[in-house]
Amino acid sequence: MPVGRASDPQRRNRRGESPAERRGERVRRDGTRTSGRRPGRQASTRSRPRSSTGGAFKLSSTRRAAGLAMLVCVMALSVSVPLRTYLSQRAELAQQDQQQAELTQQVRELEQRKAELSDPAQVEAEARARLGYVRPGETPYIVEVPTEPAAPPPPVAPAEDGVPWYEELWNSVMGKGS
Repeated sequence: MPVGRASDPQRRNRRGESPAERRGERVRRDGTRTSGRRPGRQASTRSRPRSSTGGAFKLSSTRRAAGLAMLVCVMALSVSVPLRTYLSQRAELAQQDQQQAELTQQVRELEQRKAELSDPAQVEAEARARLGYVRPGETPYIVEVPTEPAAPPPPVAPAEDGVPWYEELWNSVMGKGS
C-alpha cells in the first residue's frame, strides 16, 4: 500500500484541522521544519510586505476609508431631505403664527369698533361727520376756506440767438450744445 496523505489512517480522521496544525505535525514527524513550498521552487529573495490591516473583511485602509466616506455621504444625503423639510416647515409655522397674531389683533379692533357703533349717539355723530346728514328742520352750512390761487408759471422766453428751430433740433439730436 502506498504511503501518502490519503493512506494515513490518522490523517483521514482529522478533517477539521487547520493548515497551521497540519504544518506543525509535519515538523514534528520529519524533524525538520518545512517552509510549506514545493521542493523544486526557490524562495524569492524579496519578502512581500504583509498588510498589518487584517481588520474587517480583509480590506486595505484605503478601501475602508473609501467605504466610510461612502457611508457618510449616504447618511448625509438621507438626512438632508428631511432636515430641509423640517426647516422649511418651521419657517412656514413661524409665518403662520405671526399672521394669526395680526388677525387676532384685527378681530379685537373690529369688535371694539362694533361696540362703539352699537351706541345710537355714536352712529348719529358718524353719519353727520362722514356723510353730511342733518336732522329734519336743520339747515346745513358748508364753509369753504378760500385757498390762495397758485401763481401761474412764468412764461418761457424763446431763445433768440439767430439759430432756426430745425437747426437747434438737429444739434440737440446730435448732442451738440448750443
